[in-house]
Amino acid sequence: MKKRLILLALALLAAVPVMAKSQIVRDSLQSVVLGRAVKYNVYLPDGFEAAGKTYPVVYLLHGLSGNNEDWEMRGQMRTVLDELIGTGEAAEMVVIMPCAGDNDVRNVQNGYFNMPDCPYEDFFFNELIPGAEKKYRCGGSKGRRAVMGLSMGGGGSTVYCQRHPFMFSSCYAMSAWLDQRELDPDAPMDKLRIVSESVRAHSALDFIDNAKPGTIDELKTVKWFFDCGDDDFLLALSTEIHLKMRARGIKSELRVRNGVHNWEYWHTALRTSFPFASRNFDR
Repeated sequence: MKKRLILLALALLAAVPVMAKSQIVRDSLQSVVLGRAVKYNVYLPDGFEAAGKTYPVVYLLHGLSGNNEDWEMRGQMRTVLDELIGTGEAAEMVVIMPCAGDNDVRNVQNGYFNMPDCPYEDFFFNELIPGAEKKYRCGGSKGRRAVMGLSMGGGGSTVYCQRHPFMFSSCYAMSAWLDQRELDPDAPMDKLRIVSESVRAHSALDFIDNAKPGTIDELKTVKWFFDCGDDDFLLALSTEIHLKMRARGIKSELRVRNGVHNWEYWHTALRTSFPFASRNFDR
């Protein structure tokens, strides 16, 4: 009887899932083009230190008034990705979460595009990507790199793939801020006005309208996914870009789920976005 109890206890212990030993690293990069250090967080999968291999990478972009901590602290991305890797729904990957703003949107510059005194897009492509990928053994090619984000980061992800389609295998845009058609001419010229103008100047919708046939062919090499809540104030933009892309022969996925512009929605979106990126990585 005692022996049977011991065997049962051992069997139960064996059935307990082993918690993934992933980690979030907080790092920074001294940017020459921005003239300051830029913080970024990095998700490293279980076994990263010992593996010595190169991983695919996802660049996960936060929204307006956010920072590099948001996806871990508010979106619980580590928990979600650990589970998805554990079940085989997502590939082992590195996730880079850069800082492109602050909650003081009127006095601190937010945004992913080049703006006066803040050439963030130059920093992202010329400094962050090569620096982070070398340091954390990831990416290295279009087929091993994806980008996704929410709101301002969803728009940034979309425009980055439009302007640099040779850099990313896929784009997953959540509740994406794709254009800013209504600009108040009487609004103060503060940092919020500057980022709003940059979104208008980099309209993802206008880009599709104005794209030449050769550019359309390049866009077809990226896998596109737009995900927005049915009660989100930005829903019309995701719907419009999906229809514009389809009219130009560019395949994209559009999902409209129950939800609004909040973290509950974006947290659940991760359970679709990471497997989507994984399916489109080179194996």
